[in-house]
Amino acid sequence: MLDPYYLQQLTIGISLGMVYALMAIGFTLIFGVLNVVNFAHGEVYTIGAFAGIMAIAAFGPPFLIVVFIVLAAGAIAGFGLERLAFRPFRRFSDEASLKSRAMREATLMSSLAMSIIAREAMELLFGSEFQTIDIAYLINKPIELGPITIVNGDIIIFVVSVLMLGGLQYLLRYSAIGLSIRAVSNNPLGAKYVGINTDRTIVVTFLIGSMMGALAGILVGLYYGAVFPAMGFIPGIKAFVAMVMGGLSSIPGAVISALILGVAESMSTTFVSSVWADMVAYLFLIVTLIFFPQGLFGARRERV
Repeated sequence: MLDPYYLQQLTIGISLGMVYALMAIGFTLIFGVLNVVNFAHGEVYTIGAFAGIMAIAAFGPPFLIVVFIVLAAGAIAGFGLERLAFRPFRRFSDEASLKSRAMREATLMSSLAMSIIAREAMELLFGSEFQTIDIAYLINKPIELGPITIVNGDIIIFVVSVLMLGGLQYLLRYSAIGLSIRAVSNNPLGAKYVGINTDRTIVVTFLIGSMMGALAGILVGLYYGAVFPAMGFIPGIKAFVAMVMGGLSSIPGAVISALILGVAESMSTTFVSSVWADMVAYLFLIVTLIFFPQGLFGARRERV
């Protein structure tokens, strides 16, 4: 029999890993179609959290309405991010430009600049202090499961994440826009030549990835009961590590890696102080880059 403490930590780790998975998928989708990392994804996570608490403070809608508001805010943030930080660098669509390292580096720096601007703007609007959430909306009510105690937020985060991930897999495999995303990810120039609207596909990819990141933000905000402008930085780093572990462009790999990361981080508090738990992600990143340069689930064609 396992010690109840380990079972409880395992439950917390799975919940944490599902949050990282929602964010990691946004990184993976955008990297897949553009071959660049979106370093502003953490701020989309924060925008989702603030959109949710603003809606709660304004008119106190039901939880499901809050989720839809957050998804809409994430979609708007993703659309604006694509237009401002990424589209200007897609003026040239020839093969040389698509494979240009300088173009990718410029796009990466552009997303990093948007990240800083968005974070500073939120600090000016809301201040740098923690913003509390109405206690009626919190998802941290304890639930007794035999010898262990969890909170309803662990169940809610897991169920919502599974539904979102399942819906995404269905979208990518069986819908026209999903097939377009897969085609652009595999060969953007070839997809354009066969008639796929690559610009529209990239925008939709940003919308989907940003909606999932924003949803992760509000779920974490309701779980812990507070949000603040810099809250997306650490989860963004963890999601980036999960993406690298998963092989950069593998969605199942990113999800599995995020779960591994969440469980390892939660269980590590058994052996070291909780202040050192964040080091687990960096340790995984170093080990992956040294021993698994293509990622744990990545293709052999390109090294991380």
